[in-house]
Amino acid sequence: MTAVTDSSAAARGHGLRRDIDLLEALASDEAQEAGGLGVVRLAQLVGREKTQVSRALKALAAEGIVERDPDTLEYRLGWRLFSLVARTSESRLVRVAEPVMHTLSADLEETSHLCVLSDREVLTLLSVSGHSFRVHGWEGRGVPAWQLSAGRVLLSDATPDELYVRFGTSSEMPVQDLWALIQDGRRQGYVRVSEEFEEGLVGVSAPVRDFRGRVVAAINISAPKSRLGDRLDEAGRTTARAAARVSMLLGWEPRRRPTVRARMT
Repeated sequence: MTAVTDSSAAARGHGLRRDIDLLEALASDEAQEAGGLGVVRLAQLVGREKTQVSRALKALAAEGIVERDPDTLEYRLGWRLFSLVARTSESRLVRVAEPVMHTLSADLEETSHLCVLSDREVLTLLSVSGHSFRVHGWEGRGVPAWQLSAGRVLLSDATPDELYVRFGTSSEMPVQDLWALIQDGRRQGYVRVSEEFEEGLVGVSAPVRDFRGRVVAAINISAPKSRLGDRLDEAGRTTARAAARVSMLLGWEPRRRPTVRARMT
């Protein structure tokens, strides 16, 4: 009886491993750039028979783990998988980022902030000082995204059209100018601001990416200009390294960094 049970468990584990192989293939650069892959190509990538792959994909599609485009008949990662990720990503983000932020704050002797985008505002999920306690002044406070270095980082995946939809003509900064600043930050690897949000305050922010390469958060360092102003670029590079560390802990690989998707006309 034990031998039969062990054999069944091994078979289930082997089947799960093969399903994971398919999901990893659908998360590959090739699949993301193409918007999906067909059964034949997936079979080639995982080294299995086409009929086996087809059956596995149908079972995964039935559970919402993958989905099939009705026109191209190609498969991509499904809504249920992303729903599961979304329900756990924020808490995991904070858990993974906090020790990295402690190190960053100690290195720069400044408070670091973990920020996310909420509609048109930047929300601070976590603030960590260079000491053993947290600083709570910014946590839960919403600030217009276009005003902050963190906001420009968090908007770095947006197209010009998406910026117009999000901000239109309601912000004090024209969308064309915001787009240009976002692209400067993308090229540099971090965004710096000096007294744009508040007189005497400067800051730098760098992007945190998830396993798909999408920007899901920003790590920010803000401080009085008298203390940080002369070393903003040094702080930016240090913050960018910390953000990249968090990104890798979330499953991001640098080679997956997305390219600019559109141009401002």
